[in-house]
Amino acid sequence: MQNFKKSCVYQIYPKSFMDTDGDGIGDLKGIMEKLDYLKMLGVDYLWLTPFFLSPQNDNGYDIEDYCRIDPLFGTMEDLDRLISEAKDRDMRLMLDMVFNHTSTKHEWFQRALAGEKKYQDYYFFKDGTEGSPPTNWQSKFGGNAWEYVKELEKYYLHLYDVTQADLNWENPDVREEIKNVLRFWKEKGIRGFRFDVINLVSKPTVFEDDEEGDGRRFYTDGPRIHEFLREIVEDTGLDAEDVVTVGEMSSTTIDHCIRYTNPEEKQLKMCFNFHHLKVDYKDGDKWSLMPYDFGRLKKIFHTWQEGIAGGKWVECSLLVQSRPAESGIPVR
Repeated sequence: MQNFKKSCVYQIYPKSFMDTDGDGIGDLKGIMEKLDYLKMLGVDYLWLTPFFLSPQNDNGYDIEDYCRIDPLFGTMEDLDRLISEAKDRDMRLMLDMVFNHTSTKHEWFQRALAGEKKYQDYYFFKDGTEGSPPTNWQSKFGGNAWEYVKELEKYYLHLYDVTQADLNWENPDVREEIKNVLRFWKEKGIRGFRFDVINLVSKPTVFEDDEEGDGRRFYTDGPRIHEFLREIVEDTGLDAEDVVTVGEMSSTTIDHCIRYTNPEEKQLKMCFNFHHLKVDYKDGDKWSLMPYDFGRLKKIFHTWQEGIAGGKWVECSLLVQSRPAESGIPVR
């Protein structure tokens, strides 16, 4: 059994790691070919960015089906073999799970568009007229965070791309769907999960304009986030010693991260934040860059490392993806 506190986690972006069929896109078989190389590096966990069925509008983070493999990367049989081959080398896979939103191509969203009330409640659909969104919240990809569906005379919330509709975690049926996805992958032998922007999943019960910012203060580390995480973790056994969980935290705080990673809270084993990435944002705008402030960078690291002290685990998100030199695919 791996001890994550002493383990090396290696991130692989499958699309650019190793291509075995000559189509210019990396695949699961390519990862298999390099398992001995990765073992030689001292890797314990392979964190794979999403390879699930997806329209690929956001590099796979727009998931159409959580339990199907995108043919770009191979088949379920390929993944089963990869899990087995990695285990033979005392390595485990960590899957990148995106539960804040789904692709608008997902069956749930398509059934919502078809008028099924059950599935509309899986998302945030609000009545409205075109040109008058429910709030002034901004998408992290730019523009308003609400998209109008003329046929329904409703808006849906998308904190990210317009093709990534936010899931309504207030709906217990949504949480059960998520648990079933996690159970599916655990049964496959997966013992590591990285949760994408997980601290944004708890939205307020009342949606209102943000007169001070872009709306994030209403949903970042939202009102029921700790409750939701405990429920998901306890009901799926993710608090077991042989399972490692990592939460990606957007605009979070030290106090919340201490709670997320406190073993007594039974939420997550680790989390990582992005505050240090903003040292080259011009006027706070991530799309406008400036020379980074090295002094500020050091201060942020020091503040977080000191503040999180006391046995909690926070992963730094300064990641470098290595690749076999002979792969012929550029790192993206």
